[in-house]
Amino acid sequence: MKKILLATLIGAMAITATAGGSTIHAASTPKQVEVLLNTVKMKFPDAMPFQDGQGSVMVPIRFVSEALGAKVTYSKEGKVSKVGVVSKDHKVDMTIGQTTALVNGQKKDYGTQIILKQNRTFVPLRLVSEGLGQKVEWDKIGRWVWIGNKEFRSTDDKVFKLTKLSDFKAYTQSEEFFKNIKLEKYKNIKIIKESDLPIKLGDGQIVYEINKTKDSILGDGVQIRSSQRGNSITFLVKNSYGRGRGVVDAAFINNDDKTGMNFYPVLSRLDKFRNGEYLDSYEGWKNFKMTQADYILLRDGELDEYAVAIINPFK
Repeated sequence: MKKILLATLIGAMAITATAGGSTIHAASTPKQVEVLLNTVKMKFPDAMPFQDGQGSVMVPIRFVSEALGAKVTYSKEGKVSKVGVVSKDHKVDMTIGQTTALVNGQKKDYGTQIILKQNRTFVPLRLVSEGLGQKVEWDKIGRWVWIGNKEFRSTDDKVFKLTKLSDFKAYTQSEEFFKNIKLEKYKNIKIIKESDLPIKLGDGQIVYEINKTKDSILGDGVQIRSSQRGNSITFLVKNSYGRGRGVVDAAFINNDDKTGMNFYPVLSRLDKFRNGEYLDSYEGWKNFKMTQADYILLRDGELDEYAVAIINPFK
């Protein structure tokens, strides 16, 4: 009977979302452009990358160049400011205010001025590719600049330390969420941060980013960009039961780049189930807030040996 009730609730959610034409509301202002070098986000001390009025992505050349092992030089001839970038195999000479650069001895026009902003030299993204011999891609979904390889870090990497699940017991009241696909209980968990994204969960999905969003029918929710569709999550609240959430299929967005946006509602009648027991009179599920959770458990069928939780970035 309990299983029938659970299935009915899940079905009701899916039907409601489909019937009403579920719509995800995007952010009103564009997200900050970020640069990823070999899939790891670069940190800029001050001046940040941006997209100019012409749509060109501009990056601070010094930090990117030095991260790639190149040297940057500055000089001035009268009122003309020049910038040089030299690496083992490449040489670039630029003049502030011009759209052209001398790349390995050849003059190239990039259609966008090389500019000085916040005392930093910004250049068009394509100049990084041609001038420094790097593979560069613009990710319009994440507003990311990919430089170099796309060999994603994995939670299997030793840099991500194991924590014994017994040391995490304040969050494990709902034991069913801490079992692998074989229904074996995890003995360990790995904790990651939003800044660790994008990351591969073991040998499974790649989690690119996690954001707050709002659905026209289901209300507030979490949206996770992933290489897979349908993996569930659980909000972990200290000294309380887990709030498990499945993907609302009607709100899924296919990005057409081998990634998709999975939507998880904050509020769900599924919270009436606690460790397999259905609490018919429980109405507290209506008052749950995302900020109550300290962690969000990321489920994946390929995680056999340990669980993975991300520190709640929305607290």
